[in-house]
Amino acid sequence: MLFNTSYANKEFDHESVAIVGPSYSLIQKLVNGPKGSSRLIIDGFSPKIQAQIKSSSSLHYANIELRPKGIIVHFTQGLERFAWIIPYYRLAIYNTSKFSIHYDGQFIKFRKDKHYKSAKGFIEKMAQDKIDFLNLDYYQD
Repeated sequence: MLFNTSYANKEFDHESVAIVGPSYSLIQKLVNGPKGSSRLIIDGFSPKIQAQIKSSSSLHYANIELRPKGIIVHFTQGLERFAWIIPYYRLAIYNTSKFSIHYDGQFIKFRKDKHYKSAKGFIEKMAQDKIDFLNLDYYQD
């Protein structure tokens, strides 16, 4: 689900807690490490997202926030800020020549540059959190 979060958005607040759970507390962040990625450069959007945000060809940045039952991808378009809510059971991560996140036929592709390299540990943690949440024991060594 894509939401415009440029201004206070009660629908986003309600849906994000319902779908991916509440934000982690400060103590949980201190004990378990950061729950947000560094800035990533977006290389492309799926056509449906592109149409919703009315994207121009300017450079876009995003960061990913971990939640107990999923992730939220925050990104900007001009002066507007958007949040894309993705539950773990619908999240697909592809790591080919570009890093991409897919959900229900929509996707965001990220560049693999210095920003990606600094967030690589976070991305591995996100994939592990998905495995842990879905209880996919057959992926563990």
